[in-house]
Amino acid sequence: MPKVTLFKQDGSEAGDIELHESVFGIEPNITVLNEAVNMQRASLRQGTHAVKNRSAVRGGGRKPWRQKGTGRARQGSIRSPQWVGGGTVFGPTPRSYSYRMPKKMRRLALKSALSSKVKEENTIILDNLALDTPKTKDVVHMLGALNVERKALVVTKELDENVVRSANNLQSVKVVTVSQLNVLDLLTHDTLILTKEAAETAGEVLA
Repeated sequence: MPKVTLFKQDGSEAGDIELHESVFGIEPNITVLNEAVNMQRASLRQGTHAVKNRSAVRGGGRKPWRQKGTGRARQGSIRSPQWVGGGTVFGPTPRSYSYRMPKKMRRLALKSALSSKVKEENTIILDNLALDTPKTKDVVHMLGALNVERKALVVTKELDENVVRSANNLQSVKVVTVSQLNVLDLLTHDTLILTKEAAETAGEVLA
């Protein structure tokens, strides 16, 4: 089992903790990780792009000239695609880009992301995370005590309003619960900060 140092909120050590082997100690599957990131990024696309085809362009109701006898090519509308100001052919239309991966692949991707954080020694386990009042300064002091200088993902077992509101003003910090854990957040943040309860819950659920 991977063993990680357990820290207190003030940055001091509080012993060691053993993490679940099948969740935090597997060999990361890069292919599945890549697929999971693509799936999440695809679902974030709005898909509201649209163009006007010949039926949606204003005008063009009258035939520009008679069918025969003018010497020119036959035309039915000045809003046909070959005309300037005409409709667009095969342009993008509103659609959803989201798709789903099999459940086992999604779970493997999440375990691969967690294991890669532990393998790269970018995981910090906190004995407890509790704030009396919402104060951004308290979160800044905690990150400084833990030597966290880059983007950090804080994971708690349950929603803690004080922790969430304290971190809201920090662009480099995001707070989620265990149930909200996802591959994209894990890979886009440099440091993973888990509470002891959150680490145990993640190990039980994902195993």
